[in-house]
Amino acid sequence: MNTQVYSPARSRLNASYRNLALWTLQGWLAMFFVAAGYAKLSEPMANLIELMRWPALVSENMVRGLGVAEIVLALLILAPLVSWKHGRPLLVTAGAGLLALETIMLGVHALGLETGLALTNVALIAMTAPMLWMRAREVR
Repeated sequence: MNTQVYSPARSRLNASYRNLALWTLQGWLAMFFVAAGYAKLSEPMANLIELMRWPALVSENMVRGLGVAEIVLALLILAPLVSWKHGRPLLVTAGAGLLALETIMLGVHALGLETGLALTNVALIAMTAPMLWMRAREVR
C-alpha cells in the first residue's frame, strides 16, 4: 500500500498519465472491435466458418447481429470524446458489455479448442477489465 502523500502538481501529473493510458486502451479496444464487427458484417459466412468454428453452429443473422453489437459497443467506448458528462455512463456501460461479450466468447473459443482465439479473448479481457474498473471509479 502506498502511503506517500503527493503534491497537488504530482497528483495532477499522475492523473494525466493514468488518463492517457486509459484512452490508449480505449482506442485499441475500439479499433479491434470495429474491425471484428466489420468482418462479421462484410465477410461471407464461408470465410467466417473457415476462420472460426462457431459461426457454423449459429444462424447468419446472429453472426451479423454480433457484428453490429461489437461496432456499437466500440463506438460507445469512445463516447466521452463527444461529451464527458453524457459519454462517461455510456463508456462504462459499453465497457461492461464488452467484458461480458469477451468472457462469453472466451468460453465459446475454449470449448471449440480454438486456442489462438481464446488467448485473444484473454488479452482483450486483460485490457478491458482495468479500463472499466478505473473509469467506473472516477469521480463524476
